[in-house]
Amino acid sequence: MAVVVASLGRPELIRQFCDLMARQTSSPDMLLFSVVGDDDIPAGLEEDARVRVIRGDKGLCAQRNRALDWLDDRFDIVAFYDDDFVPSKFSIESIRAFFAAHPQVAGATGTVLADGINGAGICFDEALRIVQEHEGRRFAPNCIVRELWGLYGCNMAYRSTAIGRNRFDERLRLYAWQEDIDFAASVGTNGRIVKTFAFSGVHRGVKLGRTPGIRLGYSQVINPSYLVRKGTMSRRFAARLMLRNLVANHIKALRPEPWVDRAGRAKGNWIGLLDLIRGRITPERIEML
Repeated sequence: MAVVVASLGRPELIRQFCDLMARQTSSPDMLLFSVVGDDDIPAGLEEDARVRVIRGDKGLCAQRNRALDWLDDRFDIVAFYDDDFVPSKFSIESIRAFFAAHPQVAGATGTVLADGINGAGICFDEALRIVQEHEGRRFAPNCIVRELWGLYGCNMAYRSTAIGRNRFDERLRLYAWQEDIDFAASVGTNGRIVKTFAFSGVHRGVKLGRTPGIRLGYSQVINPSYLVRKGTMSRRFAARLMLRNLVANHIKALRPEPWVDRAGRAKGNWIGLLDLIRGRITPERIEML
């Protein structure tokens, strides 16, 4: 089993993630960090047979693809974590057990106990407290909860044989909003895509290093439209996703949260809508905004 973490400009989170992997009841066979440059890595991080760092172009999809190419077919299971995810200490052990028990599953997402992505974020100590409290309950049934169309990218694992030559779509640049839905839909042709209680953790939603509002707002319109045209997202889901974000950005722009650039997101929404009307479905334009 390999664990992949793509990161940019957040070396402290990589240091914390190494500590979290050290407390696992079962260690991954490979912990692979895909970064852009040396500044992304904490001082003193030592590479060995089980920990490696690879460097290259920035962008979540490009960084994850670089990891998949490096791993090739040498590992049976590949788990993807965000650098600000705090997994339960039983996660690696449970992922192994889950895929062994469910051979028809191509990919699975675990249980997110708390998610700071839509709030101010969750500090590391609080995230660890939530995880440890959950561990004390020992509630991690090795079961399939339900079928999914896509997985949550902060906390997902795939069978390598199901991934095959599938890769993340690098037209979804930078933060690559909805890349997890697209990738899961592609891999899902080779097996079931599911949610499970078997492994879990907390997504902190750290704001440092995230996409500026105008860029994310543009992606909120153009990326779903692009995935509908590509066939990896349904029209209904895309319309609901776009409408929800459009409404939230414009209403909350009147009294924005301190941690969200609502005005920038609303502006990006309108640029995306105008491009959509013109028939310009170009997710890579995010880099020019």
